Amino acid sequence: MQTRPLGTTGIEVSRLCLGTMTFGEQNSEAEAHEQLDRAVAFGINFIDTAEMYPVPPKAETQGRTEAYLGSWLKRRGSRDDVIVATKAAGPGLDHVRGGPRLTREHLHQAIDASLARLQTDYVDLYQLHWPDRTTNFFGRLGYEHDEEEDATALEETLAALKELVDAGKVRAIGLSNETPWGVMRALQLAERLGLPRIASVQNPYNLLNRTFEVGLAEIAHRESVGLLAYSPLAFGVLSGKYLDGAWPEGARLTLFERFKRYTNPQAEAATREYVALAHDAGLDPAQMALAFVNSRSFLTSNIIGATTMEQLESDLASESLKLDRDLLEAIEEVHRRHPNPAP
Repeated sequence: MQTRPLGTTGIEVSRLCLGTMTFGEQNSEAEAHEQLDRAVAFGINFIDTAEMYPVPPKAETQGRTEAYLGSWLKRRGSRDDVIVATKAAGPGLDHVRGGPRLTREHLHQAIDASLARLQTDYVDLYQLHWPDRTTNFFGRLGYEHDEEEDATALEETLAALKELVDAGKVRAIGLSNETPWGVMRALQLAERLGLPRIASVQNPYNLLNRTFEVGLAEIAHRESVGLLAYSPLAFGVLSGKYLDGAWPEGARLTLFERFKRYTNPQAEAATREYVALAHDAGLDPAQMALAFVNSRSFLTSNIIGATTMEQLESDLASESLKLDRDLLEAIEEVHRRHPNPAP
């Protein structure tokens, strides 16, 4: 398993990261532990979760994913050889902290609750799940400025994160679902005010959504703030299993109608071409899609997720798959015909 540096923190993380947002909804505690055991045995040392998980977010299940990871950490009894990342929710979910904000009070409350569920004294990477301001994320395009927005100042948020770092509860901090302005502003404030420097940005990145390349890829390189790529399979769409109107039993998009980000006609047309490319090359479409993400120079870690052990094994196999130059150029040709159909 290849490893890559987590920003300038000195922490090394595996190129594949195990995402956990199905734990507690589509996966039981026993299944979650089985996935964690297999991932670590394979060489993954990086595990990502969030206080709002599992997905879809509901009051009755909120925090269950962290709890399942916590019971695994306790059973395992060896905390320091795994890198645990979690996230604090931004505004919009009334069942989390009574309506989450990224204020000093809320962040102290959030980290303490996460640490209790995780049964640990610290997290290695603490991320802001989405901004506490009106901007483009979760597929929204076309920024519209709101002069009257009620947003927590980023200075307050970063100062609160510094307190968590100083208290030993957090080793490093990161952003998620962030824009180029947000990343550069956080870096600027950190340098000017002596606040913690962000180590990573967790944004969507896959063959149907390469918008990270537009403004954030250069920042990732020049500022050592690499991508933690989520949804590398576009919620499983890039496996090809939803083509031609198929809705496999038990699949995420079959179970949860709310997830429509990757199912528009343009995305389906692009997916059809990527799947055909993979088949022509004798490759599994899902593994080709993951291997493409793995190959990006601005990537820190690729967050894989699975609901079955068969899916997990397939995801893990992508680590050793190297796409040749001709196939990469063929992928670019499809991208030119279908640029970012599901941002």
